[in-house]
Amino acid sequence: MSAPTVNQRRATVSTPSDREFRTERLFDATRDRVWRAMTERELIAQWWGRGNELVIEEMELVPGGRWRFVEHSAEGTHGFEGRYREIVPMERLVMTFSWDGMPAHVLVETVTLEDAGEGRTRVVTTSLFHTTEERDGMMNAGMEGGLNESYWALDRVLAAMR
Repeated sequence: MSAPTVNQRRATVSTPSDREFRTERLFDATRDRVWRAMTERELIAQWWGRGNELVIEEMELVPGGRWRFVEHSAEGTHGFEGRYREIVPMERLVMTFSWDGMPAHVLVETVTLEDAGEGRTRVVTTSLFHTTEERDGMMNAGMEGGLNESYWALDRVLAAMR
């Protein structure tokens, strides 16, 4: 992945509780476009895995539906999966999330899309873990860097959707 340019935004990361982290990022695209990029298979495949090759093995976008994405990169193959819990079109996704490398450590992610005005969208994600140690482990495993790489890839996808 390429290094960020001066114009690339970074997500802000905070820890609102001892079992959560929260990320926030502003995108230069309408909520409709951001929603499509986050829920349409062909668009997700272009950005979700930091822009690396991503195989979407399963994606049933309904409450209770299963999702499974496999990223192929120079560092290896990494599988991620979960179930959708709540879907409010253009506003909110709630899903479980686990990584094949630590399948017993399932977290719950809540993603909200907020209209930030002037054709921009604020994406806020709250990740809830079972323990503080699990949260800290994810944060120390390079989560922030990987998230920003994925969001930079998402910026490119959103710009191409114009």
